[in-house]
Amino acid sequence: MAQTREIQNRIKSIRDTMKITKAMYMVSSMKVQKAKSKLAETAPYFDGLKRQIADILLHFPEIRHLYFDNRSKDMMETVKKKGFLIVTGDKGMAGAYNINVLKKAREEIGNAEDFKLFFIGEYGRHAFSDMADHIVEDFHATAYNPSVYRARVLMEYLLEMYDREELDEVHIIYTRMVNTLTEEVVTEQLLPLRTSSFLRASMKEKGDMAKDGDYLIYPSPEQVLGSLTKNYVTGYLYGALTESFASEESARMFAMQTATDNGDKIMQDLSVQYNRMRQAAITQEITEVIGGAKALRRKKNRKKAEEA
Repeated sequence: MAQTREIQNRIKSIRDTMKITKAMYMVSSMKVQKAKSKLAETAPYFDGLKRQIADILLHFPEIRHLYFDNRSKDMMETVKKKGFLIVTGDKGMAGAYNINVLKKAREEIGNAEDFKLFFIGEYGRHAFSDMADHIVEDFHATAYNPSVYRARVLMEYLLEMYDREELDEVHIIYTRMVNTLTEEVVTEQLLPLRTSSFLRASMKEKGDMAKDGDYLIYPSPEQVLGSLTKNYVTGYLYGALTESFASEESARMFAMQTATDNGDKIMQDLSVQYNRMRQAAITQEITEVIGGAKALRRKKNRKKAEEA
């Protein structure tokens, strides 16, 4: 009976765990939908910023700006002081989500000579504790519930270091959600912005009409470009944080679904095992009862024989 009680306790424990995994699945599902909705609402504004930046670069090709990769000083540098902004989760229980980001980050860091590490999410900060000398300690940011305001604060922090030439390049490593079932870890250069990518996108969208029209920009193309760029970087950061958050919750959602399915399977196996042990115990009790009755009958028969 002790073994059957143990199995009953295990079944109860698994049933309670499955209640938690099912609840976490539902919570993650709602968070994914909310993140997608927020990203869809803000995407048109930041797409518009990208088009405005591309128009300025097209109409003023002589511009050499700090935030773009078209300065001769930048082209002459051989060793770049790189900053890696690594976006992980604050906790685990999300399948291979965090592991994939950390693997990609170590690959990118391996190709850098001089670098600093910035972490969004505590999981990555703890995982890179062996590189404490490269971690910027006063940079703390949570991966939970990203917002435009938080993205702007992060942008100002990184731009300040970039303006002081403590960094020559800033790269962001995050998880992009391809669709509900597919995610990919990507590395993008956040600063300086790649001029060619803006020009290609504008030419692809507008074709021969891209350079049509006269532009008068006040107070100057450089100042307007700088202001637009800050807003664009904020938007890019917000999009990356939101996609990473949605990817994390999606990975957690499927991890919880897998855990629930495994729990179902284990419960089925334990139920079969419990029923077999219970049937064996009942059979043994019946056998013992029958054996006792036979022994009692033999004893009674012997007593009658002795009396006779």
